[in-house]
Amino acid sequence: MNPSTRPLPNDLVFAQRPRALARAWAAFALPLALVTGLILLGSALVLPLTGESPAPQKLAGWSTSLKGRSRNQRRNALLSARSIDGRVVAPGGVFSFNQTVKSWSVDQGYVKALVSYDGELVRAYGGGVCQTSTTLYNAALLAGLPVLERHPHVFVPHYISPGRDAAVAFPGIDLRFRNPNPWPIRVHARVRGQRLEVWLTGAKMPPRVAIKTEVLSEVTPLRLTRVWNRSGTSSRRSFMHCAGTTGYRVVTSRLWASGRREALSDDTYPSMNRIVALRRD
Repeated sequence: MNPSTRPLPNDLVFAQRPRALARAWAAFALPLALVTGLILLGSALVLPLTGESPAPQKLAGWSTSLKGRSRNQRRNALLSARSIDGRVVAPGGVFSFNQTVKSWSVDQGYVKALVSYDGELVRAYGGGVCQTSTTLYNAALLAGLPVLERHPHVFVPHYISPGRDAAVAFPGIDLRFRNPNPWPIRVHARVRGQRLEVWLTGAKMPPRVAIKTEVLSEVTPLRLTRVWNRSGTSSRRSFMHCAGTTGYRVVTSRLWASGRREALSDDTYPSMNRIVALRRD
């Protein structure tokens, strides 16, 4: 038998086996340690990125009544509310109502409804959209967001107190506010029953604020009577052509929990005369 092929004694085999196992383990242990380290390092890097983010909180909200609004005004308010619903304002970003809703024209589904224009009530496309911008404006105020652009109506709307409205007209008259937080803000809007609701959500509750409006002056509308050639079969000799609106001068401020008082606006609204029309026979 060739000595090189002769079987080793059992005691020699058992004596060499630990050394072979040690060499095999040394060859395997280093790659295993490296892989384990990479896995742990990867876990440390991935967990903060893939971990669940905190549930969004309701920062602030506002609602206005739709009672007394016409069917077309309600439709336009609903369409504009759908346009802003779900919109996200990035950290440091600016929300523009006009850029979000776009033009409220007939091709966008908007219809004609009463709006105040140059001291008169006229029918125009998008009448009622301002109720959405007004409701959003008040939610932004209560959320502590800096308002970059806001315009009052010519006359005080019936769905909000003077000084708290926000008129819009595409493309030049806009409502804009900024998100100063290091996390995004989401806008929510809906019509529920007789109310239009807008609220904002984000990762962290803002400081508490309060909105204060001071009425500096008030003007009672005049009662005017006009003779009208009114067609129809109604037997009434008079009818209300315009209910009229009280005029105001108001100053609106935002009061912060820290004691700071932020001036928001100084608005003057003229009165709209109350007009009763007499039918000419």
